[in-house]
Amino acid sequence: MILFKPRIKKLIENKDYSGLKQLLSKYPNLANKGITIPFDIFCRKKAHPLHRICDAVFTGKITDYEAVDLAKVFLENGANVDGDKHKNEGTPLLAAASLHAEQVGIFYIDNGADVHYTYKNDGASALHWAAFCGRDKLVERLIRANAEIDESDAKYKSTPFGWAIHSLQSNDIGNKHNQMSCIKLLLKSGANSRELDEDKNDYLLSLSVDDSELQNLLT
Repeated sequence: MILFKPRIKKLIENKDYSGLKQLLSKYPNLANKGITIPFDIFCRKKAHPLHRICDAVFTGKITDYEAVDLAKVFLENGANVDGDKHKNEGTPLLAAASLHAEQVGIFYIDNGADVHYTYKNDGASALHWAAFCGRDKLVERLIRANAEIDESDAKYKSTPFGWAIHSLQSNDIGNKHNQMSCIKLLLKSGANSRELDEDKNDYLLSLSVDDSELQNLLT
């Protein structure tokens, strides 16, 4: 069975949907077998295939929508939408949120993914990461799925709202997406702005000077 593991990677790399479907229909256990990162011959750490699909999106090797099509094949052939959650190794949804695989994350939620799971190392949820990465469509879908809006992570003691502000404040060009939209979505959904530290609060107030919508949400 070990011989088939590289083949899963190759099918993902080639976006061979029919080949993947044929293989998984014959060997359904492979739908939940850990694989290393597609396109990376140096990776030795294995993770659930639904997680590794998100890595492929992050590296720009496949599009978000191609990843959804691949994930669909895995789910249709018995893949667990929550991946290795039972091993406390994270979930595919958490991977999608932190790896900018926005449409994949939405697809996982639509298929019953656990939106409340928090990672063992830092206590961050998918909403923390989606807000940090500025993925407003995923943030909106997580909110509709009743994800915890004001839950603090264990490492930084900050809510998804705080993570979005920190990301915007850091001015990381490589991670500049729709953080402001995420901030407004969270405020509209009742995020508590009174728990922010002074630095984040001052920064947010400075942004509201030229943003009437944000100003109204903060008052």
